[in-house]
Amino acid sequence: MEKPMSGSILIAEPFLGDPNFDRSVVLLTEHGDEGTVGYVLNRPLDVKIEGLLPDFPEFQSRIYNGGPVEQSNLYFLHNRPDLFEGAIKVSENIYWGGDFDRLREVVSLGLLGQDEIRFFLGYSGWGRGQLESELEEQSWMVLSPSALDIFHANPEEMWKEVIAQQGGDYQLWANAPSDPLLN
Repeated sequence: MEKPMSGSILIAEPFLGDPNFDRSVVLLTEHGDEGTVGYVLNRPLDVKIEGLLPDFPEFQSRIYNGGPVEQSNLYFLHNRPDLFEGAIKVSENIYWGGDFDRLREVVSLGLLGQDEIRFFLGYSGWGRGQLESELEEQSWMVLSPSALDIFHANPEEMWKEVIAQQGGDYQLWANAPSDPLLN
């Protein structure tokens, strides 16, 4: 199994039991001795960016529930480091953050497409050793950063598609009902 690192993809096992992460796909943006930070990629919200930031230029981009921590804060991932000085490289072609004033500017100028950025309310966080403990319990599968194109994947089918790609015993996960009592 892969070891978690910045850029790794976490796939929740189907019966995790935590509603925050039920059938979730999480991109890790930071993993170290002090803990782990990531964003749930497959929980779109019915909110537009203009609803959160009234002075933001019109921009057709979905906003996702990034996780249960600091849900009043807006974060973003993108693949345009040329537009955002100081963006943190997460993995090949995925960058974290940048200046919001610059974001407004590049959107106003039409320099950024909706398929080049993902917005998140909140994030997912694990304290020191917490993720490792959950991995030992087999609550998550860790995949390499190249396992998923986060900017083009269909969020509604992402979990099932990524699981199915693993083949073998994981086919059972992909087809497991969300409530085992319904089986």
